[in-house]
Amino acid sequence: MLKVINPGIEVIVEDWPGRLGYLGKGMAPSGALDNVALGLANLLVGNPHGEAGIEIAGGYFEAEFGADAVIGIAGSDMQPAVNGQPVPMWESIKVGKGDKIKFSHFGNYGFRTYLAVAGGIDVPVYLGSKSTCIFGSYGGYHGRKLQAGDVLDFGKPARGLEGLGGRKIKKEAIPEYAREWVLRAVPGPNTCPDYVTEEGMNYLFSSAFKIQHSSNRSAYRLQELKEGFFAREDGGVGGSHPSNIVDHAYAMRGALNICGNTPVLLIGDGPTLGGYMCVLSVINADLWKVGQGTPSRDYIRFELCTREEAVMARKDQRALFNEESLA
Repeated sequence: MLKVINPGIEVIVEDWPGRLGYLGKGMAPSGALDNVALGLANLLVGNPHGEAGIEIAGGYFEAEFGADAVIGIAGSDMQPAVNGQPVPMWESIKVGKGDKIKFSHFGNYGFRTYLAVAGGIDVPVYLGSKSTCIFGSYGGYHGRKLQAGDVLDFGKPARGLEGLGGRKIKKEAIPEYAREWVLRAVPGPNTCPDYVTEEGMNYLFSSAFKIQHSSNRSAYRLQELKEGFFAREDGGVGGSHPSNIVDHAYAMRGALNICGNTPVLLIGDGPTLGGYMCVLSVINADLWKVGQGTPSRDYIRFELCTREEAVMARKDQRALFNEESLA
């Protein structure tokens, strides 16, 4: 078990791929915003791929272990320490009953860190997932962010703890972090020439967009578009602004929604439908980069991608989560 001392900025229980199959009922998939970091942390501690871990956004999380355990930490380097002593990232670590773990704030690169525990986090499975949807108040630990005094139970490890300590992720398997995140994307469904000018789409795929401070788990908001982006004067029957359309489903996760003049990347807890155009979709293999983008600091750049390339990139990413990624 793990008792929360300081809940930090936003610390929640998330798994992967989240709560699938309920978009038609208005329920977002949720799930880890950086599935790669969670996947590698789970690999370190011998958990099945996709098992629930603790997502730490921003930092300042502190907790005490109520039992011996093996943990893995992956993601942004928040200078984790156990009993005041620094501990490595991307490596499994043995901890004992009474040990205290503490994180500082997000590092020079990235914004989220994942803490995996051998056996996973023992919370109820709700509609096929342990993930928290904080905007709907369901899933995870009582449907909310962790608070001081909360106690999380661990599941039963798949193997004995003795052989799990000291496992390391190979250097070449650790993802590269940046301040400008390049996201491969497929255009559509609302694109040129009907909704956006050709110049507007070229602008999208040739510019870096700063992540705005108002970004969260539902959407990452980017800097406003320049003049000449839209191919029409208004939205017709959809509304007065050219970004308006008659309501349709959004391609969750990864749709770039245009809300007025603001591009908005819809991610884990985002809306499932609405009345704004969606001009491109970020490929599944690059969604993790969105979760590591730091609001008010980092930039996002889109790179044109074909569907065939997207499928291959997803297969390559899945190949990461096996024992061959261990040193």
